[in-house]
Amino acid sequence: MTRQRLVLVLLVAVVLLPMWFVAMQGEPPSEDVALDQSVSDIRPLDGFVDTPTKLSPSQVGVIVWVALLGLLGVLTAFHRFMNELARPDGDARPAADGGEVDLSWLETDDRWIVGYDPPSDSLWGFIAMGGLTALTIVFAALFTGEYLTLARTQYFGVYAFGMFMSLTGLTVSYYAWFMPHVEVAERRDH
Repeated sequence: MTRQRLVLVLLVAVVLLPMWFVAMQGEPPSEDVALDQSVSDIRPLDGFVDTPTKLSPSQVGVIVWVALLGLLGVLTAFHRFMNELARPDGDARPAADGGEVDLSWLETDDRWIVGYDPPSDSLWGFIAMGGLTALTIVFAALFTGEYLTLARTQYFGVYAFGMFMSLTGLTVSYYAWFMPHVEVAERRDH
């Protein structure tokens, strides 16, 4: 494990361990709130995953932070995967020759272009963006349909997650296939 990763893991542990200790104390006593099953057949809290029914605010805070850090890791891995998919020879960047693209506005006496990768504009990029657009529309329709009908709350998160991850995929796909990658070196005085 590199030193930077070790420092990052230690920093996350220093933040999460006190929160986890507070969360272990449990929740204050309360009683369950449930729908009268003799009146309605809707079970909004039933789901396809067994989850605890009682959480204290500190336990929710720990779960949210762990989920956010996990999401950050997933997005980073997804970005690297899409970038590698669009530019498999990412380390071998040709030097900018100034031929087709004029990047003179980017260069100064203390800043110059080291490498330039033009956008690939491949058919696979269009296919990926089309598929992710369709997936975004499907999840948005499912989310809206769930909101306008029985509102089974256990599916809102799944549909919202799918919709936002599809939108993230669209952004990353556009960046990977249709944006040029420019490497710039800069002289700095310290």
